[in-house]
Amino acid sequence: MSAVEPIFRRDGAAFVPSAHARGPWDEDAQHGGAPAALLATALQAVAPGMRLARITYELLGPVPLAPLTVEAEVVKPGRRFQLLEGRIAAGGRTIVLARAVALRRGEVALPAGAAWEGAPALGPEAAVERRFPGAAAGAEGFHLTGMEIRYAEGSIAELGPAAAWFALARPLVDDEPASPLALACAASDFGNGVSRVLDFDAYLFVNTDLTVSLVREPEGGWVLLDAVTRLEPTGVGWAASTLYDRHGPLGFAQQTLFVAPR
Repeated sequence: MSAVEPIFRRDGAAFVPSAHARGPWDEDAQHGGAPAALLATALQAVAPGMRLARITYELLGPVPLAPLTVEAEVVKPGRRFQLLEGRIAAGGRTIVLARAVALRRGEVALPAGAAWEGAPALGPEAAVERRFPGAAAGAEGFHLTGMEIRYAEGSIAELGPAAAWFALARPLVDDEPASPLALACAASDFGNGVSRVLDFDAYLFVNTDLTVSLVREPEGGWVLLDAVTRLEPTGVGWAASTLYDRHGPLGFAQQTLFVAPR
């Protein structure tokens, strides 16, 4: 058993969250990144040898700090393209649905200039660690003690676009480290937080979904989100992030936001 408390522990068929899975909106609910990582791991397991190119999560409500069951299956098999579905339930009620596209792994020779290239100007070693505002000393949560967050541009204390590096600060399940895919999905759910344009204490800006599209898996244990949030007075908004690792671009993430005064 790991000497470091993980995000989840197995209890038979259930995954029991620790306080390190807690989110910033409700002390009895998880941060969306924790179950996103858990479900990404289950989806990856049912499509061995394939690359998960896209996962869309539908968040049907707050994910409680309670034992979870996780299921995943292939609904459209194939050698080149597969469609996967997964779900997370608590107390017998489904609270997260996911659908994923898995593509065959391969190498394609591309002409010069066709590949997506570029790298972040600032790596995680030079970025600045910032604590989420309003968190009490010693408080635990996915955004506090579950993930390590370092800012390359902007700050969680400031409003507006930001670029932040993310790494898992502890094992995801028992003593098992998170997969690169799980890390990317966990980090992607932070887009609306790091690029917020509203005060946490005055407004809710909660995502109802999350879509992660990846051209490859991250390498090196760190993922950068270059994130921006856009809102309208209709109470609807979105956060969009471009994902990178040390070697270059990985893909995109997008969240639909429900916005309301507290």
